[in-house]
This record gives sequence, C-alpha cells and structure tokens, in this order.
Amino acid sequence: MKASRLRRGMNLWPPFLFAGIRVVELSDDYRHAKVRMRMHWWNRNYVGTHFGGSLFAMTDPFWMLLVLHHLGREHLVWDRAGEIEFVKPGRGTVHAEFHLTDEHLDELRTRAAADNKALLWFSTDVVDSAGEVVARTRKQVYARRKNRKSVDDGVAENV
Repeated sequence: MKASRLRRGMNLWPPFLFAGIRVVELSDDYRHAKVRMRMHWWNRNYVGTHFGGSLFAMTDPFWMLLVLHHLGREHLVWDRAGEIEFVKPGRGTVHAEFHLTDEHLDELRTRAAADNKALLWFSTDVVDSAGEVVARTRKQVYARRKNRKSVDDGVAENV
C-alpha cells in the first residue's frame, strides 16, 4: 500500500481520529513517520493535561508498521511489549517521530536468521512545542521468518 494512502487512512481510524492524533508524515519508503496531537477538551485528563493513554496511542503502531513494510512477506512482525514513562505534564501540541535505520533492519534480520525470532526495542520521545520531552515510550517488536510453505502458499500463520 502506498504510504500516502495509509497515512490518510490512519488519520480517519477512530482511535486516532477521536483522540485528536494526526499522522503528519509517513515517508514513501516507510523509513520515517511523524505524528502530532493537539490539546482538545476531549483528550485532556482530570488535571487539564494530555491524557496518558492518548500519548501512548500516538506512538503505538508505528515501529511495527515501519518494520513490517521492510521485512516483507517472508517475516511475521508483531508488537510484543510496550511501556511509557511520563516525564512532565503534556500541554499544547505534542509530537513524536520515528526513524527506521538500516542498522535496525540488519539486526532484526540477523537475529531472526540465527534464533528463528528477533526481539528489538525501539524508543520514541513525545515532545512539546518547545522540544521538551513529555513522555518516553518503548516498543518491543517481534519478528521471525515464516516457514517456507506459508510464504509460498500465501497462507497466514499464527504466532
């Protein structure tokens, strides 16, 4: 799928749409993404700052999606774990960026070939308009090679 089409679709996806999360950029090569969330009455918590669940949601799918588009049909790719550390109250507009490198992909491919599966942690900071960190998130991506028959037959395989 073209990145521009996926970006538009994600912006209409209810979990993003109703939290005020916007995918601002998704590069054509699926190496970079940028997400923004403006403060609205519907994404504030009780004390008037960004709701923590929305801060985590804005970072949730991207590492898996970027990796999936690069490892291709011969690999299964899933999110395995995630965590968030709230650094300071988030107010106003916040941003998060994702940059997938050749080193990330090489490490995943090498681990998957050697151990039949790869687990790799990715970190992303959510920053405010002044560039100050509001939250730090980490996502663990799981990848493994599909068995040859599943790839040849185009059959989805359960993990």
